[in-house]
Amino acid sequence: MVHIRPAQLRDIAGIGVDRMGEVADTSQRDYLRLENLDVDIPPDPEAVARTRQAASRDADNSYLPFVGQSRLREIAAAHVSALTGLSYDGRQNCVISAGGLSGILNVLLATIDVGDEVIVTDPTYAGLINRIRLAGGVPRFVPFIFHPGDVWTFDREALAAVIGPKTKAMLLMSPSMPSGAMLDSDDWQAVGDLCVRHDLLLIIDSAMERLTFDGRPVQHPVALPGMAERTIFVGSSAKELRMIGWRVGWIVAPEAFLPDIVAVSLANVVVPVGIAQDAVAVALERSAETLPPYVAELQRRRDVMLDELAGLPVGVPAGGWSMLLRVSDFGLDGAAMSDRLLTHGVCATGMRGWGMQHGEHYIRFVFANEPVERLAGLGSRVRMALGL
Repeated sequence: MVHIRPAQLRDIAGIGVDRMGEVADTSQRDYLRLENLDVDIPPDPEAVARTRQAASRDADNSYLPFVGQSRLREIAAAHVSALTGLSYDGRQNCVISAGGLSGILNVLLATIDVGDEVIVTDPTYAGLINRIRLAGGVPRFVPFIFHPGDVWTFDREALAAVIGPKTKAMLLMSPSMPSGAMLDSDDWQAVGDLCVRHDLLLIIDSAMERLTFDGRPVQHPVALPGMAERTIFVGSSAKELRMIGWRVGWIVAPEAFLPDIVAVSLANVVVPVGIAQDAVAVALERSAETLPPYVAELQRRRDVMLDELAGLPVGVPAGGWSMLLRVSDFGLDGAAMSDRLLTHGVCATGMRGWGMQHGEHYIRFVFANEPVERLAGLGSRVRMALGL
């Protein structure tokens, strides 16, 4: 039988992280692991204890409720309410998903038609771009502006110019992955104005929204006029709560969207892991207390990375877990630089398919999975790989 790739997979790009992770996992070499979004900082101990307890409870070994356990839905809704200043209800506004990316796909399947355009930033994690395509959508890219040695900035003029008659939604993340770029209040005002003017849906991937550096506040456009009815939040236990293996996320949306999101959720993964849900509820409820030391450690690692790579064309992350180095300045693409770094004991990921303008010109370094002591000396390895 001759296999013909389905049309919806024609433009699906590999994420590269899986290949690099396998290289490091199967090697006997002690690579500096900067290639994927794992984290070496453990989750809240109370959440771990609740997971162990849940593994032996019959009530947690269940498909029910299909939309997620009631306590987690209420806590997730309360969490989004506290950050936005609006009032969301767990029963009316929240569905639990099997991780954040599963939640993104479910929202896209529930809200866009084949051929609809969805605006994303450039660069954007290929997994998000792939999910737009799986849902039948067409990604439209708005490049961040790269400032070597400084933070990335949002191009509001480019955002306005990319909107066309087929544009249905924006899918935005702040801090954005992989650049660490953040939208400020003027950026969100522009987003809100355009969404209302063109009747667009706003999907916010809030997986990293509290991982902000240098005292930057968490900001949302949902309280702007006309935005509450058109904004959907998709959160995750993975990055902020450091519960990657639990595979739990949440969707908080206006009530009008819930029936279709539930329908897609039941037709897709059905339910997230039962024994993980209340542990996530514990961690999320306690996160206002447990998050600040974790964010401070991430910022410390970022600062060490910046010191190591000083003088090279890097974008300064305003938040998140990763930092980008533009290797095209040295006649390389990300894939070639990735191969070179392996010879110097560093595992890092190229970004082909992570955007139209910025993707393959960069190498991505994740600083969530290595302590400061191991990050020291990275600069000399990078410079050797660049031939400097």
